[in-house]
Amino acid sequence: METNQLSQQIQFILEIDKLKLILRQTLLTDSSRRENTAEHSWHIAVMAIVLAEYAPPGTDIGRVIKMLLVHDLVEIDAGDTFCYDVQGYLSKASREVEAANRLFGMLPTQQEQELRMLWDEFEEQSTQDAKFAAALDRIQPFLHNQKTEGGTWRIHGISREQVMKRMAPVETGAPKLWAFILQLIDDCVASGYLS
Repeated sequence: METNQLSQQIQFILEIDKLKLILRQTLLTDSSRRENTAEHSWHIAVMAIVLAEYAPPGTDIGRVIKMLLVHDLVEIDAGDTFCYDVQGYLSKASREVEAANRLFGMLPTQQEQELRMLWDEFEEQSTQDAKFAAALDRIQPFLHNQKTEGGTWRIHGISREQVMKRMAPVETGAPKLWAFILQLIDDCVASGYLS
């Protein structure tokens, strides 16, 4: 075992603990507080296992889980950009690339390349695995908002149109779940959670 390699890996492991400090806008389902990004990453990784049967044929759930566990690590440096923050999205990509360079660069070369490749794949949305991962990433906070009777949507005055635009990747990434999501959106409007 190479001491320098292990030292790099331990340093990275300790560094990613900071993900627990990054708060998202999404409320926990009991509305007691906002979730942190580490909780979000764990939740969607488990979702990938539970909802694997709804993935399009040929989807590699193992790769999806890896993507879901690493794609938000960049928020340690870049912060969580609220999905409806138009202004924040203007600099989101550049902030996250800079963070990816630093964080993945902490690892030994082979691991740096593997994790960076997964992160890039998720960001580019060019594969079925990445599209399914992105669909789950959209569904999880949506379910939280539905469960909390509009939670974040009400706080920020989010409309049905905004939610439809945000949820659009589900149609291509997890088409077997699309009708279910559309029904939930209609239910949320009918219940007054969305305008």
